[in-house]
Amino acid sequence: MNPAVVVEAVRSPMGRARADGAFADLHPVELLAQILTGLVERTGIDPGLVDDVIVGCVTQSSEQSGTVGRQAWLAAGFPEHVPSVTVERKCGSGQQAIHFAIQGVMAGQYDLVIAAGVESMSRVPMGSNRQGSDIFGPSVVDRYAPGLVSQGVAAELIAQQWNLSRETLDEFAVRSHRLAAAAADAGAFDREIVPVTTPAGTVVERDETIRPGTTREKIGALPTVFRTDEAEQRFPELDWRVSAASSSQLTDGASAVLIASDRMAKQLGLRPRATVRGMFACGDDPLMMLTAPIPASRMLLKRTGLGIDDIDHYEVNEAFASVPLAWREELGAHLDRLNPRGGAIALGHPLGASGCRLFTTMLHTLEDTGGRLGLQTICEAGGMANALILERLDA
Repeated sequence: MNPAVVVEAVRSPMGRARADGAFADLHPVELLAQILTGLVERTGIDPGLVDDVIVGCVTQSSEQSGTVGRQAWLAAGFPEHVPSVTVERKCGSGQQAIHFAIQGVMAGQYDLVIAAGVESMSRVPMGSNRQGSDIFGPSVVDRYAPGLVSQGVAAELIAQQWNLSRETLDEFAVRSHRLAAAAADAGAFDREIVPVTTPAGTVVERDETIRPGTTREKIGALPTVFRTDEAEQRFPELDWRVSAASSSQLTDGASAVLIASDRMAKQLGLRPRATVRGMFACGDDPLMMLTAPIPASRMLLKRTGLGIDDIDHYEVNEAFASVPLAWREELGAHLDRLNPRGGAIALGHPLGASGCRLFTTMLHTLEDTGGRLGLQTICEAGGMANALILERLDA
């Protein structure tokens, strides 16, 4: 088995997915192309040596339907012989791209591979690849009658089961913005961000999603957003606690990670910055949908012989505040180690890019703080999750 090492991890600033957002006029191919260019420039590699470009993207329609990684690679002006493939495991697509890249190196099929992710949620709206479609099929509908629910309702079910109050969810949302704002002000994101130039010539260098002035009083006045007549009739016990503020932001963004075999890294003079101690993916109850990070993390810790106290940094995607809070309670995790630079509530959740974004932030945070081990996990539609443990290597 060939050891795989992490050489570099970068991301774009996060742009709000709306008509006046930072990247609303930027084609997703061009967004990813700039991040791939930044990755290649920072590492100094010959792009012709890359064996594959594995890209996570969820809404593969419209401008993201043409094997977006292949188009981005060509848009960057890189060699035509390098292929690309698009991965879709819902919100975990970017993390799955990393898993596949690591596995390919370990199997001896790759020596130099890029795992990346991109999502332009302002230009390619979420769900536009399945509008008007029956995505379940009659057998799944029959098995889970009276039917599966939306992710928002699933977040409400989690809040109820783990007794997470509206105040608790709102406090966690405020925490996410506070930590992200503090990190941004301290320059903690500077090394991981590749500045992006828009068609108008504007250079975007900072996340525009962070709201430093967020308070519990402000967001406490917001209405809950997933309460419908149908959901109320089916779940009369719910008191509806999840608002837009305690949900991840719709976002435009891209991220990329360079992974190499240990042999190739030595041959090219690349500095290995980390390795992946273990990876795991699993399914869970598709009705609760967002709980799979709990069993995925438990199994990963068991397989690696580690305990939750051995982990210095937890990066749990903030799809909704109830997800990392339930995860923390079940794993007995330390709050101060959980998303210490904020999460998707503040930074945003550009679906296909989020797995690589979490990985990028975790790597840089471990280096900045001297931590050794980081655990990353992300919930996915359909009741699935990916989890990995990153180990920082000495400089």
